[in-house]
Amino acid sequence: MLRAFGLGTILVVFWLLLSGHYTLMLISFGVGSSALVVYLALRMDVVDHEGVPLQLGGRFWLYLPWLMKEIFVANVAVAKVILHPKLPISPITVIFHGSQKTDIGRFIYANSITLTPGTITTGVEGQDFEIHALTYADVDGREEDEMDRRVTWVEQGD
Repeated sequence: MLRAFGLGTILVVFWLLLSGHYTLMLISFGVGSSALVVYLALRMDVVDHEGVPLQLGGRFWLYLPWLMKEIFVANVAVAKVILHPKLPISPITVIFHGSQKTDIGRFIYANSITLTPGTITTGVEGQDFEIHALTYADVDGREEDEMDRRVTWVEQGD
């Protein structure tokens, strides 16, 4: 029931943020539609630890600024490669072994890699992540190890 309440709260807050209008009628529509979505989610039995990952808690919100910084740094690096007169790309595909224990942890790690410009996760097989990169420097291992460590920390929750 806690997960259903958490889902409902998130939906109402999201509705209010996107709406920008705070009249009684619109707030009522937001609460009503959020309640309907929670009811349907409960009936479909999708309100579980993966559908509503409340266990991530505050750690996920602490991870996001670091990820945003990495995305910015990678953007600059990709721009340098693309704008270089000789276009020094050297595409490579590598396999990294992740330390995540849950599906949500592997999901966050794979998508974090894909969100970082110059790299994309092309496959996940158990703990192994297949990564395609624009240059070898994009997958030298340092950033992936740091990201793996941070995502594992997020996965452990509060």
